[in-house]
Amino acid sequence: MLQSITYILFFGLFFGWICKKLHLPALFGMILAGILIGPYVLDLLDPSILNISAQIRKIALVIILIRAGLKLSLADLKKVGRPAILLCFLPASAELIGMLLLAPKLLGISLLEAAVLGSVVAAVSPAVVVPGMIKLMDEGYGTDKGIPQMILAGASVDDVFVIVLFTTFTGMAQHDTVSVMQFVNIPVSLVTGISIGLLAGIGLMVLFDKISQRDMVRVLIVLGCSLLLVSAEDGLSGIVPFASLIAVMCLGMAIRMKKEDLAKRLSQTYDKLWVGAEIFLFVLVGASVQIESAKSAGLKSIVLIFGVLLFRMIGVYLCVLGTKLNQKERLFCMLAYIPKATVQAAIGGVPLAMGLACGNMVLTVSVISILLTAPLGAFFIDWTYKKCLLKYETIKE
Repeated sequence: MLQSITYILFFGLFFGWICKKLHLPALFGMILAGILIGPYVLDLLDPSILNISAQIRKIALVIILIRAGLKLSLADLKKVGRPAILLCFLPASAELIGMLLLAPKLLGISLLEAAVLGSVVAAVSPAVVVPGMIKLMDEGYGTDKGIPQMILAGASVDDVFVIVLFTTFTGMAQHDTVSVMQFVNIPVSLVTGISIGLLAGIGLMVLFDKISQRDMVRVLIVLGCSLLLVSAEDGLSGIVPFASLIAVMCLGMAIRMKKEDLAKRLSQTYDKLWVGAEIFLFVLVGASVQIESAKSAGLKSIVLIFGVLLFRMIGVYLCVLGTKLNQKERLFCMLAYIPKATVQAAIGGVPLAMGLACGNMVLTVSVISILLTAPLGAFFIDWTYKKCLLKYETIKE
């Protein structure tokens, strides 16, 4: 396993560096590195690390969301209000509608199979979007109108919404039944996630006030509590719907609300942790990509992915209608909501494992969506944010 970790670090850093030199997102190089050293090409990674790949990727995702929460102000969220709420579900719903309209005609599948496929592909990738928005917040681009804060919040909830739909549609495909409670679970899981996350953050602040610790110790405590929240989601499954990733972000927000200076210090340490976590996350996402599935994808699959992306972009545009955003800022929001990676890597193979007739096709399309949209979305974010958004410091002057 130690040799595999070395390969992940060195190949990830090297390919990321090459992509930066070519003015491409570093994560594109890391995904390519994962594909190269993964089990479907050079097979350099030990099976033991591949067996825990999902857990490692989840830890990296937790670090991202803690960073997001520590940098996200409740006042900023209140400022954007309605668009942030709409971004949580409207773009994914629009993409799902696009899949229902296009997939049966292009791939010759049923509406239910198209719904299963759409519920895999429709999720935006917080692993790509959140770091990009944090970068914008740090540099001050678009922050006066709350643009990165709005996208960050929406992308974090979008996954919860889509995964609940995925569970519902795969259940229907297996048993031909659906329960109203499956849809009721969506808002319930969000409310419980927000509530538990805020309570956990407030509880940690009480602990930090009573017991003096170094900031590094506090970083580890916050990380440990966040991982506990994520593991609690599995424990509460079937009892109480609970969106653990939202809880993790709200934990960080609670710390910022109570003590902003501490949140800034902790955030700086998490920024450093992310340097290593990012490599593991995207290299292991690349390693999970099944090349044979990608090879089998025809032109129709690629057309389908770009087709449903247009529906998603229309959904984003509808979310920001009636706001003070100009056309360039709206265009940026539409492009920033393109990337897909983590959810597709995590659940793309589930329908096949469940024995669904559409399983292989779902896996193939999800793999292609990662390869196309993760680097493309990251590239658009990097390439357009200075062209489309105003820097807050220049506005104040």
